[in-house]
Amino acid sequence: MSTAEATEQLETIEGSGFPIGFKFRQGERRPEILGAGPARDVFVTEARTLAGYQKEGIVHEGDTGSVWRLATDEGLHLGGADVAPFPLGFFNAGLHGDLVGRIVKIAAARDIRIYDLKLDLKNGYYVIGSFVRGDAKGHVEPSRVHAEIASPASADAIAALVRDAAKASPAMATMSTPVESTFAIYVNGRRRVVTSLPSSETPDVPDPYKTYSAVPSPLAGADDLDDIIWKTGQTKEGQIQPAINGTDDKIKRIVRTIVGNSVLLNPAGVVETNTVLGLPGMSNFKLKTDERSDGDQAPSGLALIAAGIAFCYLTQIERYTIHQKFNIRGARLVQYSPFPLSGNPADGSWAGDIEPVDTHLFLSGDEDDATHEKLMKIAATVCYLHATLADSVKADVRVTLNGTDI
Repeated sequence: MSTAEATEQLETIEGSGFPIGFKFRQGERRPEILGAGPARDVFVTEARTLAGYQKEGIVHEGDTGSVWRLATDEGLHLGGADVAPFPLGFFNAGLHGDLVGRIVKIAAARDIRIYDLKLDLKNGYYVIGSFVRGDAKGHVEPSRVHAEIASPASADAIAALVRDAAKASPAMATMSTPVESTFAIYVNGRRRVVTSLPSSETPDVPDPYKTYSAVPSPLAGADDLDDIIWKTGQTKEGQIQPAINGTDDKIKRIVRTIVGNSVLLNPAGVVETNTVLGLPGMSNFKLKTDERSDGDQAPSGLALIAAGIAFCYLTQIERYTIHQKFNIRGARLVQYSPFPLSGNPADGSWAGDIEPVDTHLFLSGDEDDATHEKLMKIAATVCYLHATLADSVKADVRVTLNGTDI
């Protein structure tokens, strides 16, 4: 085991003393995808496992945007330390941020005044199969969205605004546009041929362990918002029930509902989302996003989307490593998430999209190549967010204007 890998096994989120989320590197300008016109940006996530179920991600907002360090953990039900948001919480907050940001931009383009905007958004997922046998498969359900808006605009104008914003959101497209993700695998420092999943055509990418000679730390003098990510102290009622254990090989249908509620902290596009896993005893976390093209005080919703996909996949890598008793360690990845945007926000032609997500997985261990690839494949199969990317589900959207459903 290398020095970096040995260190990684002992690192914890809380041990660094750093905030859960912070700016690591200042960009030249915000990515065009956060503007009000056609654009295409590729968000790059470099992520690695820490102690337990904790993970650290470095998210690059396109070629020109800032770079953010984000951390995730799993709840006590899964054996995590519960000190940072769970991966699906990142994804839920990313949906909130990007969708609200599109609503704000379309409203500005159409001269629609919004006095208040709140969003309730629930994501549903389930797994069928056995974690022990390795045949579990993740599935996604349609999101349920409720937008509450205060505005002097007509009901027809507000209904069209929300409908067009959902169409314009690349984050929402991750659920409605099916894509075939691609993969590359590197075992003990050497890239191997992928045979069981769509193979990446991207040339070799640098191993995150080699990219960063020191643990990423907060950028000095950055004007980040306070508490970009924080644990509220609130929990769902009830007692925590442990997730299925590694000796249970029965077919199960495991359901997970993610509940998120967001508010506009700044009418130009700063959003805070309170998100929680809908199980007894689960902790609430709040995540801020900055959707302003001239902002940059918090990561964008799309940055949280990209991070959530990477984090969710690494969680499954960790779970299967434990359940299958693989002698594999030090999981890390580099992931490319392309988000295109076309059309015009003023006339209803604005359309967001997602292109195939390309994941390069790095593993170290004493197993043979076939076992390393088996781990890569079964983790991709059960990963809720890779299931989301592969499927096509239409969100159920409800709008309330000035207290009346429209």
